[in-house]
This record gives sequence, structure tokens and C-alpha cells, in this order.
Amino acid sequence: GLKEITIPSSVTSIGSSAFSKSGLTSVTIPNSVKSIGSSAFSKSELTSVTIPSSITNIESNTFFDCPRLTSIKILNGVQNIKSSAFYKCSSLISIEIPNSVTNIEAEAFKGCSSLTSITIPNSVTNIGGHAFYGCTALTSIEIPNSITSLNGCVFQNCSGLTSVTIPNSVISIYDSAFYGCSGLT
Repeated sequence: GLKEITIPSSVTSIGSSAFSKSGLTSVTIPNSVKSIGSSAFSKSELTSVTIPSSITNIESNTFFDCPRLTSIKILNGVQNIKSSAFYKCSSLISIEIPNSVTNIEAEAFKGCSSLTSITIPNSVTNIGGHAFYGCTALTSIEIPNSITSLNGCVFQNCSGLTSVTIPNSVISIYDSAFYGCSGLT
């Protein structure tokens, strides 16, 4: 039944699964929070969230299977988006990744089937396998020239993709990277 919470500035960490499977639709995370544990908000009813600049890592499964999440604001300061962080956030439409982020791990945005727009800055040096698997609404992607390899299945089943820009920095395209991208001509 929990719908809304304001976390006071005395809180410095939110533990694993703290609000998992809750009815929480709204949360304000203060800059005092330095860490958020894995699965902290997974399977909740959150509709929007702002990740403050005090957070370095968006941990694994933090927002896994939050089907109502439509808006995410990641502030400059976040460095790592870990595995399955936003997996199955099926209502997420767009996201801007700040240039503090260097690493997007495996399955980070897998199954974000409403995602139409994403900006990947030049600070990102790694995009893990399956990172955008099944992002069927994504129509175009520009891969920054900081990327040297496209990992396995990274854009698999992104059937809406019609345009992909691969820079000269890329030296390896791994198995099934664009498998099932039926819109690419």
C-alpha cells in the first residue's frame, strides 16, 4: 500500500531490495544517499525517478521490472549502469545518459520495449552484451567513438532499428549483435 516516500537527508544508503515489490509510485532520493543496493526498487510501481549525482553506481536489478516507469533522470556523477539495472522497464520512452557514465553493463536496458530515444555519450567505453536486447521501439542509434567493440546480442531483436552509426573506433562486432534487426536495410 506504500505509494510515496520522502527519504530524509540523514540517510546515506538504501539497502538491497529495500522497496522491492512495493506500491511506491514516487520517491525523492536526496544527495546524501551515496549507494543504492541491488534490486532496491525492482518490481515496484514507480513512474519516475531521479538518480542524484551522489550515486556512483546504479546497481544490478535496481529498477528491474518496473513496468510503469516512464521517466528516468540520471544526474552527472553516475559512472556505472550495472547489469539488468533497467531490465523490463517496458514503459520507459527515452533516457539521456550523462557524460560521467563510462560503463553500461549486460542487459542494462534489455526489454525496454517502449524506448524510442537514447543518447550514449563519448565517455562510455563499454556496452555489455544484451544491453539493448529487445528494445523494439528504438529506431536509430549512434554509437560513440569511445566504443571499440559491440558485444554479443547488444542490439538483438531491435526490430524497429532503421539506422545505426558505427564509428571507425569499432574493431569487433560480436555474435548476434544485430540479430533480428529486421528494420535495418
